[in-house]
Amino acid sequence: MHSTSRNRSSRATRTAAALLLGALTLSLTACGGDGNDKGKDDTGGGKETGSTVTLPKLNGASLEVAAVWTGGEQKNFKKVLAEFERRTGAKVTFVPAQDPIINFLGSKIAGGQPPDVALLPQPGAIKQAVDKGWAKPLGAEAVAELKKNYAQGWQDIGKVDGKQYGAYYKAANKSLIWYNAKVFENAGASEPKTWKELLSTAQTVYDSGVTPFSVAGADGWPLTDWFENVYLSQAGPEKYDQLAQHKIKWTDPSVKEALTTLAQIWGKKDYVAGGSSGALQTEFPASVTQTFTGGTQPKASMVYEGDFVQVNIQETKAQVGTDAKVFPFPAVGDTPPVVSGGDAAVILKDSKAAQALVTFLASPDAATIQAKLGGYLSPNKNVPNSAYPNPVQQKIAKALVAAGDDFRFDMSDQAPQSFGGTPGKGEWKDLQDFLKNPKDVAGAQAKLEADAAKAYGG
Repeated sequence: MHSTSRNRSSRATRTAAALLLGALTLSLTACGGDGNDKGKDDTGGGKETGSTVTLPKLNGASLEVAAVWTGGEQKNFKKVLAEFERRTGAKVTFVPAQDPIINFLGSKIAGGQPPDVALLPQPGAIKQAVDKGWAKPLGAEAVAELKKNYAQGWQDIGKVDGKQYGAYYKAANKSLIWYNAKVFENAGASEPKTWKELLSTAQTVYDSGVTPFSVAGADGWPLTDWFENVYLSQAGPEKYDQLAQHKIKWTDPSVKEALTTLAQIWGKKDYVAGGSSGALQTEFPASVTQTFTGGTQPKASMVYEGDFVQVNIQETKAQVGTDAKVFPFPAVGDTPPVVSGGDAAVILKDSKAAQALVTFLASPDAATIQAKLGGYLSPNKNVPNSAYPNPVQQKIAKALVAAGDDFRFDMSDQAPQSFGGTPGKGEWKDLQDFLKNPKDVAGAQAKLEADAAKAYGG
C-alpha cells in the first residue's frame, strides 16, 4: 500500500495472516454462509427492489467503460453494466483494453476518444493518470459510498495527494495455492503450512508420478506475485514497503534471499510443468486449466494464483471445493503472507453519468451481482457473504474483509507501470529471465535494480 503502510506493525500483518489461514482451513469443510448477514439482503433500502443506492435517471446518456478483462470476467462485468443501464436508462459500452492500460488510454486520449471510465489495475496507474491530468476526482456521492462500504485502507489506495480518484470495485486475494485434490489423495500428500513443508509436499507429489507445479511464465505478472509472497513472508512488511517504494535497492540482500528461495522451485525443472521453457510458453489461463484436466495424470498438481482462478477452473469439469481445493501461500518466514490486488474505477470524462456509474460500482448492489457469478472478490464490506457461490469463496471473501487495513497491496501494482506492469519489460521480463536461469541470482538483481532505478527516476 502507500506510505501509510510503513507504520503498520508486523504484529498486525501476523494477525491478518493468521485470520486468513484459519478461514481457509475452515473453507473446505464449510457448507454455506453463516446466515448472519444482519439485514444486508437484496432489498437494501434504496428506491427500488434490489437497491441500496439511489441513482439518477440518465435517459439518452452514453458511457464507455474500459478494462483489460477478458473471458468470464468481462462477460460477468457486462451483467453489472446491464443492471446500471436498467436502473438509469443510460447506454454503456464495454471497451476491451490491452496491457499496459495506461498506454492504451494514452492512445485513446491522443485520438480525442477517451473512455468515460476505466478500471485501472495498479495504484501506480492511478497516480500516472492523475499526473497526466487524465483522471477526474470522484464526486460526493461516490465518496459517500466508499466511506460507507470500504475499510480506510481500500479508500486510501484510491487516493492521490489526499484526493479520491479511484473506487476499488474488484479485489484479489493473491496468497493462495490451488491443488488437484485427487492427485494429493493418490499421493498421500497434505496441505503444507510452511515453505519447507511445501517442498516436501512437492516431492511427495513428484514421487507419485505427477509434476508438482504449473507456472504461468508466459505472463510476467504471476511471476511477480510469486516473488511478492515469498518476499513479504521472508523479509517482513517493513522491507516490503521499502522495496515497493524503491527506498531500498533490488540488490539488497533480502531480495537475494527471496530469489534464492524461489529458485528452490523454479530451478528444479522436474518440479515445473514443461520445465522453465514450457513454463515460459504457458499463459495464465492454461496454467490453471492444465492443473485440473487430464484425470489422475494432469500436467501439474498445484498452481499458485489468486481467488480469481475459479473462473478458469469453471472452464474444466473440476468442482471448486471438491476437485479443486486451496491452501494459503505457506509461511516462508515467521508468518504466511497476505497480498492483495485490485481494480479501481477511475473517471476520465467527468459527467453526471460517469459519476453515477462509479457510485454504483462502489455500492454493494453492483458487487453482489458479480459475486454471485463466481470468480470475483469485492473489498466492499457490505456485500452479503452469502452472495458468494461456494464455501471456499465465502471464506476467502470473509477473510479479506475481516483483515480490514492489515494487508499489503501487490508490490508490482504499486510501481510505475513501466517497471511493474508492462509485458516484456521491467520486472515482468526480468523475472521471466530469472525463471529461464534461476542460478543467476546476482544477474537478476542487477537487471531488476537497473530497470527500477530508471522507472522510479533514480
